[in-house]
Amino acid sequence: MERIKIIIEKHPDGYIAYPIGLKGVVIAEGDTYEEALAGIRSAIHFHIESFGPEAFENNDIMETFVAEIAV
Repeated sequence: MERIKIIIEKHPDGYIAYPIGLKGVVIAEGDTYEEALAGIRSAIHFHIESFGPEAFENNDIMETFVAEIAV
């Protein structure tokens, strides 16, 4: 079982979720955090079933940070 880091963003109209470290575009949305998380879990399973080991871009991500800067 692979451990995959997920980013979940809260927007005014719901939640968007996407993984880090997979090739291609994998995204899910939901009205709640839990819906977005369940959706991305399903989308990731489908993506890995479709592409196999080639789906992984970089398996050595140790931590993920979110930072904010002013530009």
